[in-house]
Amino acid sequence: MYEIFSENDLTCYYDLQNSPGAIPKEIQGKYDFLDQQNIIDKLLEFNDDHTQIVTLYIPHIHCSSCIWILENLNKLNPGISASQVNFGKKNVRITFNSTKCSLKDVVLLVSSIGYEPYISLEDFKTGKDNINRSLIYKLGIAGFAFGNVMFLSFPEYFEVGEFWLEQYKHLFRWLMFAFSLPVIFYSAQDYFISAYKGLRSRILNIDVPIALGAAVLFIRSTVEIIFDYGSGFFDSLTGLIFFLLLGRFFQQKTYAFLSFERDYKSYFPIAVTKITSDGKETPIQVYDIEKGDRLLIRNEELIPVDGILINGNASIDYSFVTGESETVSKQSGDKLFAGGKQTSGVIEMEVLKSVEQSYLTQLWSNDVFSKNKEDGFTTLTNKISKKFTIAVLSIAFISTTYWLFVDASKAINVFTAVLIIACPCAIALSAPFTFGNLLRIFGKLKFYVKNASVIEQLAEVNTIIFDKTGTITTNKKSTATYDGDILSASEEMLLKNTLRGSNHPLSRSLYDILEEHNIITLDHFEEHVGKGIEASHNNNNIKIGSASFVGSIADSTVLNTSVHISTNNIYKGKYTFYNNYRTGLSKLFNKLKKNYDLVILSGDNEGELENLKKLLPSKTKMIFNQKPDDKLDYIKYHQTEGAKVLMIGDGLNDAGALAQSNVGISISENVNVFSPACDAILDASKFNQLFMYIKASKSAIKIIKWSFVLSFCYNVIGLYFAVTGQLAPVIAAILMPLSSISIVIFTTIATNVIGRKLE
Repeated sequence: MYEIFSENDLTCYYDLQNSPGAIPKEIQGKYDFLDQQNIIDKLLEFNDDHTQIVTLYIPHIHCSSCIWILENLNKLNPGISASQVNFGKKNVRITFNSTKCSLKDVVLLVSSIGYEPYISLEDFKTGKDNINRSLIYKLGIAGFAFGNVMFLSFPEYFEVGEFWLEQYKHLFRWLMFAFSLPVIFYSAQDYFISAYKGLRSRILNIDVPIALGAAVLFIRSTVEIIFDYGSGFFDSLTGLIFFLLLGRFFQQKTYAFLSFERDYKSYFPIAVTKITSDGKETPIQVYDIEKGDRLLIRNEELIPVDGILINGNASIDYSFVTGESETVSKQSGDKLFAGGKQTSGVIEMEVLKSVEQSYLTQLWSNDVFSKNKEDGFTTLTNKISKKFTIAVLSIAFISTTYWLFVDASKAINVFTAVLIIACPCAIALSAPFTFGNLLRIFGKLKFYVKNASVIEQLAEVNTIIFDKTGTITTNKKSTATYDGDILSASEEMLLKNTLRGSNHPLSRSLYDILEEHNIITLDHFEEHVGKGIEASHNNNNIKIGSASFVGSIADSTVLNTSVHISTNNIYKGKYTFYNNYRTGLSKLFNKLKKNYDLVILSGDNEGELENLKKLLPSKTKMIFNQKPDDKLDYIKYHQTEGAKVLMIGDGLNDAGALAQSNVGISISENVNVFSPACDAILDASKFNQLFMYIKASKSAIKIIKWSFVLSFCYNVIGLYFAVTGQLAPVIAAILMPLSSISIVIFTTIATNVIGRKLE
């Protein structure tokens, strides 16, 4: 919408009035309690240095225009860096710089543009459960008035001349005027308030034409009865508001019933390692975490809940939350916030409070990590509906001008009917509900996609690149043999505890193979991406990784996957792994080869080349000995040649390649390990279903196109009757919500059919 307006000079969005401190009188002083630090701490979900994050429950969110306005708050206040709306839950998550604006400033801003938040200090969750009954009251009053105005209009409808003209004409007309007053000033007030605040902020929102049409009907009708020109259009006015409110009511019920985001996020399978009272390490789902639990957080692992650091060297990367990649060092006793990523070995923490999974998914969906991929990518909705708004406004004014000269009595009705019948809600809703419902379906089937844009881009890929280790191979069945000098007990203990802090597939496999040893706190731990790990304890140093990393020049000709070990700069030996490929690998590649260019891009040597040639189609490219930077450069080059790349990796060494690709999917056997660089997480057990997920994404695009066709047909037919003066505004008000609901139902049923095929 913003692009449409700016390209067509419909709004001077940036030319805001310079009026610092100008607070509307109705909210002046109302939020002074937000100056108290103890209250601020209760409401903020993240507060570290200058960055603060708050989620506000806003009952007044009701359409695509609301989403657009609330997600562009950074244009109104530069202290706000990001704002993200959850339409189903009616909340907005706002990230802001506390040195430039306070929480109070943020709340005053959203209130001043018509979106006053509900804040409950006793229990923030009660805001989400609070039922806004004002819509029901407004709907009831509008319905009561509409029924009575229609009743009072019957004499004129049936042309009861003597009865109407001689005795009760003026009485009935003034009664209709009286019934319309609460409708225009109470029931319709949300439309006028929203339109006024939008225009005051130089924003042309969807309520402007509705408010304009209602105001014109009321003023003209009032003038007619005052000067005895006629009975006016009070029946159309009250009917218009009644059916608009009725449509909004049913839309809310429909959204609640079909709310995909809540269901989708409830399937997000983040796990974490819990340390039990007897010292055992047990993986648990994040929603099973309770206050007081002790958690183990490994290197590159996400902190799922707020807690207190107990021991270990904590160096936390909060880019997952704030977008800033600078790490923050923490000492024992310091508070750790959910969403941070540990970057220097193992730490242990005590849980302060449990957290909803939706919070972690919301972090993963942070726009900070999708901006680069979405640059230059135009969504299907923008492509098709780019000129929609300007076309509708042009039709409204041209047709109204025409009728002013032909039959002035129809001009206002035509103007109002055109604006209402051509409401873009049906077009705006088709893509969100199609992709949203598919997100939920994918989530049930263990394919966790970051956002709707990923599905759209997944449907366009033409090249698929696979990593090898941990992607097309499975770690659960891996076996390894040791060749080298026997390790001492202290060296074995140091090796085991070093592997304990890493999430690399080979590290996890070797950790499970080795015998149990006492747990120690390492003095130093560092993981070098694509090379290996080094750690130290009591002046003993160990390196684990590639031959070149540990300083070995021996056996460089051996072609098996190996992990080499050196202690105190003395080479000790190696563990040689024997790969087990994932079930269904050959069938998957044979399905994909018909439509996609397939590539194996591996950091390992060519030891598995012959085995892969037997397993995979002959046209599959296989490139080995690739460092992380090499993978990234390979993808970047082919993108310049026109390739739309899907990269599938393990989420650690492949982070750069996943970020560079058009779509990056992380294969995960240990679901608490993922990076913001990936666009989707695929459970390893569903690897052989990858082709079906891509096929479903393509089907979703077809569904949206069909819904656009239906919406286009509806608009063409409706506009024909509106422009020719055959459609009353009240009928347009009935058809508008029906069209939106019909599109939502169509897309939902169609995507559910896709879901059944996937299952």
